[in-house]
Amino acid sequence: MKEFFHKYKHVWILSYGLVYLTWFFHLERTVTKGYHVIHVRLDDYIPFEEIFIVPYLLWFAYVTAAVLYLFFTNKEEYYRLCIYLFSGMTISLIICTFYHNGTDFRPVLDADKNIFTQLVRRLYIADTPTNVFPSIHVYNSICTHVAISRSEHLRRYPAIQWSSFTLMVLICMATVFLKQHSVIDVLGGCIMAYILYYVVYGYGYGLERKKASPKILG
Repeated sequence: MKEFFHKYKHVWILSYGLVYLTWFFHLERTVTKGYHVIHVRLDDYIPFEEIFIVPYLLWFAYVTAAVLYLFFTNKEEYYRLCIYLFSGMTISLIICTFYHNGTDFRPVLDADKNIFTQLVRRLYIADTPTNVFPSIHVYNSICTHVAISRSEHLRRYPAIQWSSFTLMVLICMATVFLKQHSVIDVLGGCIMAYILYYVVYGYGYGLERKKASPKILG
């Protein structure tokens, strides 16, 4: 174990997870009423589709796999991804601390309908409909795909790039089709990812990488 930590000293930055989880669960316990409801008309036209629980839950493996892969293969790219992820997650917590927010359109579920509704029901129990803006599911998915598309090694594999892009889109869609988030939350996550990309990677870095990488991002 001592040898591992000596070789992989950059593991220290992952301790941020303890800070995030402590802060997040504090908000989950304390923001229970009197919050601003985020709900726009477009949300009412989006149907509830329990099948989207699959990509929604795959988010955990998607982000974790990308972080671990870069942890063991490229320390610079690993640091960039962690800073990208953690800076946005911190901003989200700050926003939710001072701007209490939530949604009001979760449907009544028939948990006996199928395995997917059962999973959604468990999700609803574990995750309150508060502290939703901006969507961290959306933000982290975009960050992860950006890191994969910019990876010196992974950008050589179009199949991985397209798979990552597809999963990112499905996860973002899942947040609204599961009625976890408003489209406003999704938009907030996208805007934050766009702005912080240039903070973390830099405009010049983005242009240089775009010339060398496959045209997956568009």
